[in-house]
Amino acid sequence: MSRRLIGVRDSVNALLRTRPSLSFRGKSKRDYDLWRATFKRQLLKNLGKFPGRVPLRPEVVETCREDGYTREKVIFDSERFASVPAYVLIPDGLRKGERRPGILAAHGHGRGKEDVVGLAQTEGDRRHVAALNYDYARKFAQRGYVVIAPDWRCFGERSPDAAWVREGRDKCNVSYLAYGYFGYHLLTLNIWDGMRTIDYLAARPEVDPRRIGCVGLSFGGTMTTYLSALDPRIKVAVISGYISTVRGDALSDRGKANTCGSQYSPGLLLYGDIADVAGLIAPRPLLVEMGEQDTCFVIDDAKKAYAHLARIYRAAGAADRLDCDIFPGAHAFSGAKAFDWFARWL
Repeated sequence: MSRRLIGVRDSVNALLRTRPSLSFRGKSKRDYDLWRATFKRQLLKNLGKFPGRVPLRPEVVETCREDGYTREKVIFDSERFASVPAYVLIPDGLRKGERRPGILAAHGHGRGKEDVVGLAQTEGDRRHVAALNYDYARKFAQRGYVVIAPDWRCFGERSPDAAWVREGRDKCNVSYLAYGYFGYHLLTLNIWDGMRTIDYLAARPEVDPRRIGCVGLSFGGTMTTYLSALDPRIKVAVISGYISTVRGDALSDRGKANTCGSQYSPGLLLYGDIADVAGLIAPRPLLVEMGEQDTCFVIDDAKKAYAHLARIYRAAGAADRLDCDIFPGAHAFSGAKAFDWFARWL
């Protein structure tokens, strides 16, 4: 009699049949309020420890005039052992003492902040930015917003060197493991860096700290989701190319294992999924972009996750503050509704 070997994939498939303990199942505002407090507490517990706060000590190291805005490069400290380089785009036409809405533009995988501000060094870079409609930081600045685009850990000027990562390894996974030896999750550290970025943006003299938004594609959508869920200073959000289910899209037999050390949310499937995290943003306005030809976050799974998110917003009494842009494109930033969305709510 032969015995069947249970491998990793079989084990994960078995775990996927377990029911998450805190996924939203309510209908009323009271249900939502109770769930939100419990789910947020569990999410923070699973994200683990955050670094200690230190003075930002910002320094502007470069200033360039561009079409419709000025681009500054700034470096500030987010914690004892890390500094964040970022571009700040300041629109033309600001009157003395005027304060504009501020937007954090979160980049995804690629070249970091360079992509979202539209800086291209090669023809390949230009094609990459054009294909993903990636320069949304620049587009928002030209529409009058003060925009900040930081490098997340592992990207842009914060990329680990190739010798440290070693050939054939994924820099996100290697960095996640390295930080793990010190008790940190990489997503948690990037969330912290995002919160410190908002600290800096809100303190800028050109910015109204009561009107802060966040937008991002792909891993930028991951960062927009978690930052907006956990930082109430973000009043409006646009999540592009990310809303989906880890349970269905990333880990199931029909999925593509679409995850990495930068996007890994510890223990998430024990108590919910991506749409539950995004549900913490309610009742604040949220727009979700989904590409019908997206092969990273496939449309059927994205629609399933959005339906769950819509149930949360209805229970929160904020159905009118959630919308989706389903566009006939691939994995890219659409913008068809995003600019009007920020103009309406921010």
